[in-house]
Amino acid sequence: MIVRLGLGLLFSAAIGGLGYWRRALSSSGLVGAILVGTITFGLGGWVWGLVLITFFVSSSWLSHYRQAAKEQLADKFAKGSRRDVGQVLANGGLGALLAVVFAWRPDPLLFAAFVGVMGSTTADTWATELGVLSRETPRLITTGREVTAGTSGGVTWLGIWASLAGALLIGAVATALTQAASLVRGSGWQAAAVSYSLLAVIGGVTGSVVDSFLGATVQGIYFCDSCGKETERRTHRCGSPTRLVRGWGWLNNDLVNLAASAAGGLTAVCLAWLVWR
Repeated sequence: MIVRLGLGLLFSAAIGGLGYWRRALSSSGLVGAILVGTITFGLGGWVWGLVLITFFVSSSWLSHYRQAAKEQLADKFAKGSRRDVGQVLANGGLGALLAVVFAWRPDPLLFAAFVGVMGSTTADTWATELGVLSRETPRLITTGREVTAGTSGGVTWLGIWASLAGALLIGAVATALTQAASLVRGSGWQAAAVSYSLLAVIGGVTGSVVDSFLGATVQGIYFCDSCGKETERRTHRCGSPTRLVRGWGWLNNDLVNLAASAAGGLTAVCLAWLVWR
């Protein structure tokens, strides 16, 4: 395990350093990525680590895709394209916690939960990064009312298909890796591998829906009187303080993402228990 933790530290530092150099991570985000990556790889194993890397690499690339077109919506979001430690922990912290439990008591159901968590975070990230580029006017998930692009809880068909694609990628990678691991470890992984794509997609869709629903109902949303714009920020990009117009002030986007990933993981582990039983 010490060797695995050391390798996890090396891989996480290398990939996190690349992310920092590519401006996908802030300095605090780099520290968070190294911590999450080391724990996930070192305690979960190389299959867990590579699934996590799939999320990070694909999501970081999409955050820079057509970045100029997204810049005009940047003041709506709580944070910029460089992920900080809060975002890293919201997306990967629960997975790292599952890896800790897995090291203490290995169980395929824990990896099923991990696949659901990563399917959810990937689905939500892909939906956000690509959904804001849709030519279609977003509609609020709760009422169907048209809203401006970037509004929390707003969905488009492009975003929906992007979320499915992101979750499917996680499921496909998890399936391929577990099949490879079965050649080394025996039948424990092989028996479950065929279900991982389903778990990732169902968990991912569930997490995405929960994220959008919370964003539309109880996430803290503010208004900048100086700019006349709605935002997730307590202090707007213009430097002016904002006022809460809906939701709970303590429930920020990071906590919404954490709740959504938990919902995705719980859905996946319940489904796995039913299928594998």
